[in-house]
Amino acid sequence: MKRARSAGIAALTAAIAALLAAASARAGDGAAQRGRAVLEAAGGCTCHSDVKGGGGPLAGGRAMKTPFGVFYSTNITPDPETGIGRWSDSEFVRAMREGLAPDGHAYFPVFPYPSFTGMGDEDVLAMKAYLFSLAPVRRENRPHDAWPPFSWRIAASAWRWMFFEPRRFAPDPARTPEWNRGAYLVEAVAHCGECHTPRTLPGALDRSRWLAGSKDGPEGELAPNLTPDADTGIGLWTKTDIAWFLKTGQLPDGDDTEGLMKEVIEHGYGHLPESDLQAIAAYLHSLPPVRNDALAEHEHGHEHGDESAE
Repeated sequence: MKRARSAGIAALTAAIAALLAAASARAGDGAAQRGRAVLEAAGGCTCHSDVKGGGGPLAGGRAMKTPFGVFYSTNITPDPETGIGRWSDSEFVRAMREGLAPDGHAYFPVFPYPSFTGMGDEDVLAMKAYLFSLAPVRRENRPHDAWPPFSWRIAASAWRWMFFEPRRFAPDPARTPEWNRGAYLVEAVAHCGECHTPRTLPGALDRSRWLAGSKDGPEGELAPNLTPDADTGIGLWTKTDIAWFLKTGQLPDGDDTEGLMKEVIEHGYGHLPESDLQAIAAYLHSLPPVRNDALAEHEHGHEHGDESAE
């Protein structure tokens, strides 16, 4: 009798353990699926994929040209030696939202942690779950090729101390849920300001010209003015134009976008649900227009140069 009872308890224990393991696996799969959506909202983190150099997806090594030199993206695959495979949840959250590596050193602000600091816990951890579900790629991180003092780690720490303010996104109760969703995506997850906002001499975002465009965009490309200025921004675009562009990469005049933005749409924004695209459009439409003549002149100069070359 006792043996039968013991056997029954053992079987029940094993069944419960199996159910818990299955539930944990389903929860993990659910987190990874959610994390993929978060990664897409972040533009697919395409800066971490060295497409031209033949590197694996998200394995780092992509050259990011800046006014301070060339910085190379890091390996964010779950490889335990060269990637982030040994990072704990807390280490991943700290890196994303505070700009600090597991060993405590500060990241250079080419990594957009000043924007990611606004992300919620669930989104950050879901992104980690998705990244850890991917195949690890062994690829050593490449040293940066920036000029002193911008290449010094102590400079990264000093920059962080002077210009970084950790803060979570807080919805504006005076705004609609759609607007708040768009603000969260643009300001935090999609980190649009990191490329589309002019920077001060030390490299901090000039928030008085938020999203007004920059001639020093990623990889040396021009980042357009996203404010609704009619002459130098997207003031003549409708919300539908904005949503369609983010989904397809097609401009209102029928041309297709090129460069890094094309990759960001292909691997990221193009997969967002229509509600998120409309939310982004609503947020951008609500911004105060900022005229950026310097950006327009720079763009015109490049076009004139291209015509002369032809």
